Amino acid sequence: MRRTGLALAALLALAGCDSLPGRPDPATRYVRPSQVRDFDVLFGQNCAGCHGDGKRPGAAIALTDPVYLAFADNDAIADATANGVPGTAMPAFARDAGGELTHGQIEILVTGLRTRFGKPAAVPAGAPPYGAPPGDADRGAAAFATYCASCHGEDGKGGAKAGSVVDGSYLALVSNQGLRTIVLAGRPALGMPDYRGYVAGRAMTGDEVSDVIAWLAAQRPEFAGQPYAAADGSGR
Repeated sequence: MRRTGLALAALLALAGCDSLPGRPDPATRYVRPSQVRDFDVLFGQNCAGCHGDGKRPGAAIALTDPVYLAFADNDAIADATANGVPGTAMPAFARDAGGELTHGQIEILVTGLRTRFGKPAAVPAGAPPYGAPPGDADRGAAAFATYCASCHGEDGKGGAKAGSVVDGSYLALVSNQGLRTIVLAGRPALGMPDYRGYVAGRAMTGDEVSDVIAWLAAQRPEFAGQPYAAADGSGR
């Protein structure tokens, strides 16, 4: 009985060690990156720097935008997060693709975005599809003039309300799907409406969206980062 009592006393003493003066707060203990399961921590450390935090916009489209979430399904978001978008500034975050996140953590991010910010009714039935190949560039020039030129200028190089969308550096860093996503979902934090708001009472059709993307893609420089030719043709 005495040994049992001593053993119980030792266990109680060990159990109470965390409350002793000088012991670290369990909440501040180191957690391996692969063991982080909190959505806010994962989003803040991996997404908010480029996509904004829901209050402040970032350089990339807002992942918390209900319109974006109504267009992009879970597989599309998970794939872009895990594998990145080749040829753009979006890197791969999955550990098996060179990143630091487990697929379980990516699932937490996708599920958290959907449950916290998703609103299926944000986009009506019959909206243009999220993914589609570029259309016709010639028709796209006309569609751009109708829906986009009032803000971005007739040639796309910038207007009174918005900047250039044909700048070579910009187009070299954004994919065709990225352009399509921006046209569809807009950038509301920056004053850019979604596909329904460019012309009052006239939403863009799926074909018009595809055609505008084709026209924008046609402005992309062949070799990203190359200097523009001088006006005298010398190339300097």
